[in-house]
Amino acid sequence: MTDFHRIKRLPPYVFEPVNRIKAAARARGADIVDLGMGNPDLPAPTHIIQKLVETAGKPRTDRYSASKGINGLRRAQAGYYERRFGVKLNPDTQVVATLGSKEGFANMAQAITAPGDVVLVPNPSYPIHAFGFLMAGGVIRSVPATADDAFFAAMERAVIHSIPKPIAVVVCYPSNPTGFTASLDFYKELVAFAKKHELIVLSDLAYAEIYFDGVPPPSVLQVPGAMDVTVEFTSMSKTFSMAGWRIGFAVGNERLLAALARVKSYLDYGAFTPVQVAAAAALNGPDDCIAETRAIYKRRRDVLVESFDKAGFPVPSPSASMFAWAPIPERYRHLGSLEFAKLLVEKAEVAVAPGVGFGEHGDEYVRIAIVENEQRIRQAARNIRRFFETDATGHNVVPMVRTGSA
Repeated sequence: MTDFHRIKRLPPYVFEPVNRIKAAARARGADIVDLGMGNPDLPAPTHIIQKLVETAGKPRTDRYSASKGINGLRRAQAGYYERRFGVKLNPDTQVVATLGSKEGFANMAQAITAPGDVVLVPNPSYPIHAFGFLMAGGVIRSVPATADDAFFAAMERAVIHSIPKPIAVVVCYPSNPTGFTASLDFYKELVAFAKKHELIVLSDLAYAEIYFDGVPPPSVLQVPGAMDVTVEFTSMSKTFSMAGWRIGFAVGNERLLAALARVKSYLDYGAFTPVQVAAAAALNGPDDCIAETRAIYKRRRDVLVESFDKAGFPVPSPSASMFAWAPIPERYRHLGSLEFAKLLVEKAEVAVAPGVGFGEHGDEYVRIAIVENEQRIRQAARNIRRFFETDATGHNVVPMVRTGSA
Protein backbone atom coordinates (compact mmCIF):
# COMPACT_ATOMS: atom_id res chain seq x y z
CA MET A 1 0.00 0.00 0.00
CA THR A 2 1.30 3.46 -0.85
CA ASP A 3 2.13 5.64 2.14
CA PHE A 4 -0.09 8.67 2.57
CA HIS A 5 1.61 11.97 1.76
CA ARG A 6 1.09 13.72 5.11
CA ILE A 7 1.93 10.61 7.12
CA LYS A 8 5.21 10.27 5.23
CA ARG A 9 6.19 13.75 6.38
CA LEU A 10 5.97 12.73 10.03
CA PRO A 11 8.97 11.05 11.69
CA PRO A 12 8.55 7.99 13.94
CA TYR A 13 7.04 8.90 17.30
CA VAL A 14 10.22 9.07 19.37
CA PHE A 15 8.45 8.62 22.72
CA GLU A 16 6.97 5.28 21.69
CA PRO A 17 10.02 3.09 22.56
CA VAL A 18 10.11 4.57 26.08
CA ASN A 19 6.35 4.09 26.47
CA ARG A 20 6.65 0.48 25.33
CA ILE A 21 9.43 -0.31 27.82
CA LYS A 22 7.49 1.49 30.55
CA ALA A 23 4.35 -0.57 29.85
CA ALA A 24 6.35 -3.82 29.84
CA ALA A 25 7.99 -2.92 33.17
CA ARG A 26 4.63 -2.16 34.75
CA ALA A 27 3.20 -5.41 33.40
CA ARG A 28 5.84 -7.35 35.31
CA GLY A 29 5.08 -5.42 38.51
CA ALA A 30 7.64 -2.60 38.45
CA ASP A 31 6.69 0.62 40.23
CA ILE A 32 7.63 3.23 37.62
CA VAL A 33 7.97 6.82 38.80
CA ASP A 34 6.62 8.54 35.70
CA LEU A 35 8.19 11.94 35.10
CA GLY A 36 7.79 11.68 31.34
CA MET A 37 4.57 13.18 30.03
CA GLY A 38 3.55 16.66 31.18
CA ASN A 39 0.24 15.33 32.45
CA PRO A 40 -0.88 17.20 35.61
CA ASP A 41 -1.65 14.92 38.56
CA LEU A 42 -3.44 17.61 40.60
CA PRO A 43 -7.25 17.76 40.69
CA ALA A 44 -9.12 20.58 39.03
CA PRO A 45 -10.34 23.09 41.66
CA THR A 46 -13.64 22.15 43.31
CA HIS A 47 -15.62 25.22 42.22
CA ILE A 48 -14.84 24.46 38.57
CA ILE A 49 -16.00 20.87 38.85
CA GLN A 50 -19.16 22.01 40.65
CA LYS A 51 -19.98 24.37 37.79
CA LEU A 52 -19.50 21.53 35.30
CA VAL A 53 -21.85 19.24 37.25
CA GLU A 54 -24.41 22.01 37.67
CA THR A 55 -24.47 22.68 33.92
CA ALA A 56 -24.34 19.15 32.51
CA GLY A 57 -27.37 17.01 31.76
CA LYS A 58 -29.68 19.77 30.55
CA PRO A 59 -31.15 19.64 27.03
CA ARG A 60 -29.90 23.13 26.24
CA THR A 61 -26.30 22.41 27.21
CA ASP A 62 -26.20 18.90 25.72
CA ARG A 63 -26.73 20.30 22.21
CA TYR A 64 -24.03 21.31 19.74
CA SER A 65 -21.92 24.15 21.07
CA ALA A 66 -20.18 27.03 19.27
CA SER A 67 -17.02 26.26 17.30
CA LYS A 68 -15.23 29.48 18.33
CA GLY A 69 -16.46 29.21 21.93
CA ILE A 70 -19.56 30.41 23.74
CA ASN A 71 -19.85 34.15 24.37
CA GLY A 72 -19.38 33.87 28.12
CA LEU A 73 -16.12 31.96 27.75
CA ARG A 74 -14.67 34.39 25.21
CA ARG A 75 -15.61 37.31 27.49
CA ALA A 76 -13.96 35.54 30.42
CA GLN A 77 -10.72 35.12 28.49
CA ALA A 78 -10.78 38.78 27.47
CA GLY A 79 -11.25 39.69 31.13
CA TYR A 80 -8.30 37.52 32.13
CA TYR A 81 -6.02 39.21 29.57
CA GLU A 82 -7.02 42.66 30.79
CA ARG A 83 -6.42 41.79 34.46
CA ARG A 84 -3.23 39.82 33.94
CA PHE A 85 -1.51 41.67 31.10
CA GLY A 86 -3.35 44.98 30.73
CA VAL A 87 -4.29 43.91 27.19
CA LYS A 88 -7.78 44.75 25.92
CA LEU A 89 -9.36 42.20 23.59
CA ASN A 90 -12.65 42.26 21.70
CA PRO A 91 -14.19 38.91 22.68
CA ASP A 92 -16.17 38.78 19.42
CA THR A 93 -13.24 39.21 17.03
CA GLN A 94 -10.00 38.75 18.99
CA VAL A 95 -10.70 35.59 21.02
CA VAL A 96 -11.27 32.04 19.76
CA ALA A 97 -11.69 29.13 22.18
CA THR A 98 -9.79 26.05 21.04
CA LEU A 99 -9.70 22.39 22.03
CA GLY A 100 -6.46 22.99 23.91
CA SER A 101 -3.57 25.05 22.58
CA LYS A 102 -2.34 22.06 20.53
CA GLU A 103 -5.48 22.01 18.36
CA GLY A 104 -5.27 25.78 18.02
CA PHE A 105 -1.72 25.60 16.69
CA ALA A 106 -2.53 22.77 14.28
CA ASN A 107 -5.56 24.52 12.83
CA MET A 108 -3.79 27.86 12.61
CA ALA A 109 -1.14 26.08 10.56
CA GLN A 110 -3.87 24.74 8.27
CA ALA A 111 -5.33 28.24 7.96
CA ILE A 112 -2.20 30.17 6.99
CA THR A 113 0.20 27.69 5.33
CA ALA A 114 0.53 27.11 1.61
CA PRO A 115 2.64 24.20 0.30
CA GLY A 116 6.32 25.06 0.66
CA ASP A 117 5.82 28.02 3.03
CA VAL A 118 8.73 28.43 5.45
CA VAL A 119 8.05 28.78 9.17
CA LEU A 120 10.69 29.51 11.82
CA VAL A 121 10.39 27.21 14.83
CA PRO A 122 12.57 26.90 17.96
CA ASN A 123 14.63 23.73 18.29
CA PRO A 124 14.09 22.11 20.75
CA SER A 125 10.38 22.87 21.00
CA TYR A 126 7.00 21.28 21.67
CA PRO A 127 6.40 18.94 18.70
CA ILE A 128 3.16 20.53 17.40
CA HIS A 129 5.04 23.79 16.80
CA ALA A 130 6.87 22.10 13.93
CA PHE A 131 4.66 19.20 12.93
CA GLY A 132 1.48 21.24 12.67
CA PHE A 133 3.13 23.12 9.80
CA LEU A 134 4.70 20.01 8.29
CA MET A 135 1.27 18.37 8.13
CA ALA A 136 -0.07 21.53 6.47
CA GLY A 137 2.60 21.27 3.74
CA GLY A 138 5.01 23.82 5.16
CA VAL A 139 8.78 23.73 5.58
CA ILE A 140 10.46 24.19 8.96
CA ARG A 141 13.62 26.18 9.58
CA SER A 142 15.05 25.91 13.09
CA VAL A 143 16.04 28.82 15.31
CA PRO A 144 17.44 28.64 18.87
CA ALA A 145 15.02 28.19 21.75
CA THR A 146 16.80 30.89 23.76
CA ALA A 147 15.36 34.40 24.01
CA ASP A 148 18.64 36.16 23.25
CA ASP A 149 20.89 37.55 20.51
CA ALA A 150 21.44 34.07 19.05
CA PHE A 151 17.72 33.85 18.32
CA PHE A 152 17.71 37.11 16.35
CA ALA A 153 20.95 36.25 14.52
CA ALA A 154 19.36 33.00 13.35
CA MET A 155 16.21 34.88 12.32
CA GLU A 156 18.29 37.31 10.25
CA ARG A 157 20.02 34.41 8.48
CA ALA A 158 16.71 32.71 7.84
CA VAL A 159 15.16 35.79 6.28
CA ILE A 160 18.19 36.31 4.03
CA HIS A 161 18.71 32.72 2.93
CA SER A 162 15.25 31.09 2.96
CA ILE A 163 13.50 30.75 -0.38
CA PRO A 164 10.66 31.52 -0.19
CA LYS A 165 10.92 34.07 2.61
CA PRO A 166 9.50 32.83 5.96
CA ILE A 167 5.86 33.64 6.64
CA ALA A 168 5.81 33.14 10.42
CA VAL A 169 7.85 32.56 13.56
CA VAL A 170 6.83 30.48 16.57
CA VAL A 171 7.90 31.42 20.09
CA CYS A 172 7.15 29.62 23.35
CA TYR A 173 8.07 31.19 26.70
CA PRO A 174 8.01 29.80 29.33
CA SER A 175 9.29 27.09 27.05
CA ASN A 176 8.26 23.49 26.77
CA PRO A 177 10.65 21.64 27.08
CA THR A 178 13.44 23.95 28.28
CA GLY A 179 11.67 26.21 30.78
CA PHE A 180 13.41 29.24 29.25
CA THR A 181 11.59 32.54 29.75
CA ALA A 182 11.47 35.80 27.77
CA SER A 183 11.38 39.45 28.82
CA LEU A 184 9.13 42.18 27.51
CA ASP A 185 12.22 43.75 25.89
CA PHE A 186 12.73 40.54 23.92
CA TYR A 187 9.13 40.69 22.73
CA LYS A 188 9.53 44.34 21.70
CA GLU A 189 12.49 43.40 19.53
CA LEU A 190 10.58 40.40 18.17
CA VAL A 191 7.56 42.48 17.16
CA ALA A 192 9.79 45.09 15.50
CA PHE A 193 11.59 42.32 13.57
CA ALA A 194 8.32 40.70 12.54
CA LYS A 195 6.90 43.97 11.24
CA LYS A 196 10.08 44.80 9.36
CA HIS A 197 10.12 41.41 7.61
CA GLU A 198 6.34 40.85 7.36
CA LEU A 199 6.28 37.82 9.64
CA ILE A 200 3.37 36.45 11.63
CA VAL A 201 4.21 35.85 15.32
CA LEU A 202 2.63 32.76 16.89
CA SER A 203 3.22 32.74 20.65
CA ASP A 204 2.59 29.74 22.90
CA LEU A 205 1.94 30.97 26.44
CA ALA A 206 0.58 27.76 27.95
CA TYR A 207 2.72 28.10 31.10
CA ALA A 208 1.90 31.74 31.85
CA GLU A 209 0.89 30.98 35.44
CA ILE A 210 3.52 28.35 36.34
CA TYR A 211 6.47 30.50 37.40
CA PHE A 212 8.65 30.42 40.50
CA ASP A 213 10.86 33.49 40.84
CA GLY A 214 8.24 36.12 41.53
CA VAL A 215 8.14 37.71 38.07
CA PRO A 216 5.05 36.72 36.03
CA PRO A 217 5.90 35.90 32.40
CA PRO A 218 4.72 38.65 30.05
CA SER A 219 2.56 38.34 26.96
CA VAL A 220 3.90 39.47 23.61
CA LEU A 221 0.58 41.29 23.16
CA GLN A 222 1.71 43.77 25.83
CA VAL A 223 3.99 45.27 23.19
CA PRO A 224 2.36 48.24 21.40
CA GLY A 225 1.51 47.20 17.86
CA ALA A 226 1.92 43.47 18.52
CA MET A 227 -1.77 42.93 17.74
CA ASP A 228 -1.00 43.77 14.09
CA VAL A 229 1.05 40.60 13.58
CA THR A 230 0.45 38.25 16.52
CA VAL A 231 -1.74 35.41 17.68
CA GLU A 232 -1.10 34.01 21.15
CA PHE A 233 -2.20 30.61 22.41
CA THR A 234 -2.99 29.80 26.02
CA SER A 235 -4.36 26.77 27.82
CA MET A 236 -6.42 25.84 30.86
CA SER A 237 -4.51 22.55 31.13
CA LYS A 238 -1.68 23.52 33.46
CA THR A 239 -3.08 26.62 35.18
CA PHE A 240 -6.19 24.82 36.44
CA SER A 241 -5.09 21.15 36.08
CA MET A 242 -7.70 20.72 33.33
CA ALA A 243 -5.55 18.91 30.74
CA GLY A 244 -8.20 16.35 29.81
CA TRP A 245 -10.91 19.00 29.50
CA ARG A 246 -9.28 20.31 26.29
CA ILE A 247 -9.86 24.02 26.61
CA GLY A 248 -7.47 26.63 25.28
CA PHE A 249 -7.53 29.95 23.46
CA ALA A 250 -6.11 31.83 20.52
CA VAL A 251 -6.17 35.61 20.92
CA GLY A 252 -4.82 38.58 19.00
CA ASN A 253 -4.97 39.66 15.37
CA GLU A 254 -8.53 39.72 14.01
CA ARG A 255 -7.66 38.65 10.46
CA LEU A 256 -5.64 35.66 11.58
CA LEU A 257 -8.28 34.62 14.10
CA ALA A 258 -11.00 34.89 11.46
CA ALA A 259 -8.99 32.44 9.34
CA LEU A 260 -8.60 30.08 12.31
CA ALA A 261 -12.32 30.31 13.15
CA ARG A 262 -13.25 29.52 9.55
CA VAL A 263 -11.09 26.38 9.48
CA LYS A 264 -12.47 25.29 12.85
CA SER A 265 -16.05 25.83 11.70
CA TYR A 266 -15.58 23.02 9.18
CA LEU A 267 -13.97 20.66 11.69
CA ASP A 268 -15.67 20.90 15.07
CA TYR A 269 -18.60 22.29 17.05
CA GLY A 270 -16.45 23.38 19.96
CA ALA A 271 -15.99 21.77 23.35
CA PHE A 272 -18.94 20.37 25.31
CA THR A 273 -20.89 23.42 26.55
CA PRO A 274 -20.74 22.51 30.27
CA VAL A 275 -16.94 22.30 29.97
CA GLN A 276 -16.91 25.79 28.45
CA VAL A 277 -19.20 27.13 31.19
CA ALA A 278 -16.90 25.61 33.84
CA ALA A 279 -13.86 27.09 32.10
CA ALA A 280 -15.49 30.52 32.20
CA ALA A 281 -16.09 30.02 35.93
CA ALA A 282 -12.40 29.22 36.33
CA LEU A 283 -11.31 32.40 34.57
CA ASN A 284 -13.86 34.58 36.36
CA GLY A 285 -13.38 32.97 39.76
CA PRO A 286 -10.86 33.35 42.61
CA ASP A 287 -7.21 32.95 41.71
CA ASP A 288 -6.05 31.50 45.03
CA CYS A 289 -6.20 28.05 43.41
CA ILE A 290 -3.67 29.23 40.81
CA ALA A 291 -1.28 30.43 43.51
CA GLU A 292 -1.70 27.13 45.35
CA THR A 293 -0.89 25.12 42.22
CA ARG A 294 2.14 27.31 41.56
CA ALA A 295 3.40 26.75 45.11
CA ILE A 296 3.03 22.96 44.76
CA TYR A 297 5.08 22.93 41.56
CA LYS A 298 7.70 25.18 43.16
CA ARG A 299 8.14 22.79 46.09
CA ARG A 300 8.40 19.87 43.70
CA ARG A 301 10.96 21.72 41.60
CA ASP A 302 13.09 22.38 44.68
CA VAL A 303 12.88 18.74 45.79
CA LEU A 304 13.77 17.55 42.29
CA VAL A 305 16.84 19.79 42.02
CA GLU A 306 18.07 18.93 45.51
CA SER A 307 17.48 15.17 45.44
CA PHE A 308 18.72 14.58 41.88
CA ASP A 309 21.89 16.55 42.62
CA LYS A 310 22.59 14.27 45.59
CA ALA A 311 21.99 11.29 43.31
CA GLY A 312 24.72 12.45 40.95
CA PHE A 313 22.35 13.83 38.32
CA PRO A 314 22.58 17.65 38.47
CA VAL A 315 19.43 19.35 37.18
CA PRO A 316 19.37 23.10 36.42
CA SER A 317 16.58 24.78 38.34
CA PRO A 318 13.83 25.99 35.97
CA SER A 319 12.38 29.44 36.67
CA ALA A 320 9.03 28.53 35.11
CA SER A 321 6.98 25.70 33.55
CA MET A 322 6.39 22.23 35.00
CA PHE A 323 9.56 20.80 33.47
CA ALA A 324 13.26 20.60 34.14
CA TRP A 325 15.57 20.42 31.12
CA ALA A 326 18.43 18.28 32.35
CA PRO A 327 21.75 17.58 30.60
CA ILE A 328 22.43 13.84 30.43
CA PRO A 329 25.26 12.95 32.86
CA GLU A 330 28.58 12.99 31.02
CA ARG A 331 29.27 9.27 31.17
CA TYR A 332 25.92 8.47 29.52
CA ARG A 333 25.84 11.34 27.01
CA HIS A 334 27.27 9.22 24.20
CA LEU A 335 24.09 7.11 24.32
CA GLY A 336 21.85 9.95 23.23
CA SER A 337 18.63 10.90 24.97
CA LEU A 338 16.44 8.06 23.70
CA GLU A 339 18.76 5.26 24.86
CA PHE A 340 19.43 7.03 28.15
CA ALA A 341 15.68 7.43 28.79
CA LYS A 342 15.15 3.73 28.02
CA LEU A 343 17.99 2.85 30.39
CA LEU A 344 16.41 4.85 33.24
CA VAL A 345 13.13 2.95 32.84
CA GLU A 346 14.84 -0.43 32.71
CA LYS A 347 17.44 0.08 35.43
CA ALA A 348 16.08 2.79 37.73
CA GLU A 349 12.30 2.48 37.19
CA VAL A 350 12.09 6.19 36.35
CA ALA A 351 10.49 7.52 33.16
CA VAL A 352 11.62 10.80 31.57
CA ALA A 353 11.12 12.25 28.08
CA PRO A 354 14.07 11.98 25.66
CA GLY A 355 15.16 15.42 24.52
CA VAL A 356 15.45 14.36 20.89
CA GLY A 357 11.65 14.12 20.83
CA PHE A 358 11.63 17.94 20.87
CA GLY A 359 14.18 18.34 18.07
CA GLU A 360 17.66 17.13 17.26
CA HIS A 361 19.22 19.94 19.30
CA GLY A 362 17.69 18.38 22.41
CA ASP A 363 19.50 15.06 22.12
CA GLU A 364 21.94 15.75 24.98
CA TYR A 365 19.06 16.40 27.39
CA VAL A 366 16.04 14.77 28.94
CA ARG A 367 12.87 16.55 30.01
CA ILE A 368 11.76 15.79 33.56
CA ALA A 369 8.12 16.62 34.36
CA ILE A 370 7.29 17.45 37.97
CA VAL A 371 3.99 15.59 37.83
CA GLU A 372 4.54 13.30 40.84
CA ASN A 373 4.47 14.32 44.49
CA GLU A 374 7.58 15.15 46.51
CA GLN A 375 7.86 11.65 48.02
CA ARG A 376 7.79 10.06 44.59
CA ILE A 377 10.37 12.52 43.23
CA ARG A 378 12.70 11.57 46.09
CA GLN A 379 12.03 7.91 45.33
CA ALA A 380 13.05 8.54 41.72
CA ALA A 381 16.28 10.16 42.90
CA ARG A 382 17.07 7.17 45.18
CA ASN A 383 16.43 4.76 42.32
CA ILE A 384 18.72 6.72 40.02
CA ARG A 385 21.45 6.95 42.66
CA ARG A 386 21.36 3.17 43.19
CA PHE A 387 21.55 2.59 39.46
CA PHE A 388 24.48 4.97 39.02
CA GLU A 389 26.36 3.43 41.95
CA THR A 390 25.77 -0.16 40.82
CA ASP A 391 26.49 0.65 37.20
CA ALA A 392 29.77 2.34 38.14
CA THR A 393 31.07 -0.92 39.64
CA GLY A 394 30.57 -2.75 36.36
CA HIS A 395 28.11 -5.22 37.90
CA ASN A 396 25.14 -6.43 35.95
CA VAL A 397 22.14 -4.32 36.82
CA VAL A 398 18.84 -6.19 37.18
CA PRO A 399 15.64 -4.14 37.34
CA MET A 400 13.98 -4.46 40.73
CA VAL A 401 10.41 -5.74 40.74
CA ARG A 402 8.11 -4.19 43.27
CA THR A 403 4.43 -4.50 43.94
CA GLY A 404 2.26 -1.74 45.25
CA SER A 405 3.29 1.90 45.45
CA ALA A 406 5.69 3.78 47.65
